Amino acid sequence: MTSINDARDQAAKALLADVQGILENRSLDHDLLAQIREKLIQLAGQSSLWSDRHFPQSTGDTLHARYLVAQAGDMTLYLNVMRPGNRTPPHNHTTWACIAAVSGEEQNYLYDRIDDESVAGKAELRQTAHITVTPGSGVALMPDDIHHVEISGDQAIRHLHLYGRPLESLDERLSFDMAAGTCRVMDLGVKTRSIPSARQEL
Repeated sequence: MTSINDARDQAAKALLADVQGILENRSLDHDLLAQIREKLIQLAGQSSLWSDRHFPQSTGDTLHARYLVAQAGDMTLYLNVMRPGNRTPPHNHTTWACIAAVSGEEQNYLYDRIDDESVAGKAELRQTAHITVTPGSGVALMPDDIHHVEISGDQAIRHLHLYGRPLESLDERLSFDMAAGTCRVMDLGVKTRSIPSARQEL
């Protein structure tokens, strides 16, 4: 009998192999990322692989837990568990990114940068879209795309995030303060967790 952990590992490895095939010898664009997003949505749909007993929520004042699920080369898959009230500032990633919902609603707001980037530390954004990411849906982002997320309501969310490079290596991401009209290098935020070693099997 295949355990939940083995099934998850196999499914994650299959996803990464599929994505490597999609990316091979092709130029990155939104159409290509849409294909990757759909693969990630399929994996997120296997909700039994991403339960609270294997990926617990954070406690106390910390509203976000991020788990490292799998890697293939630089490509890295995480599970984010965010509690209501969690909000990120507008930011880019400097690598491609896809998000898909396992459970819960994540509000995604997308922006264009409209200043000429001639003054260091200054930036102006314009909101271009608002996407509610729920099970069966997702978002695909190019390296320079800018978004912020908010978790509203009363339910924690579980969403898969797939990046072209590990978050821990992204030291040139920008975080934007729209009210102040400024930008700065974004820190990593919460520390990435490993999947608990004392795993409980179903």
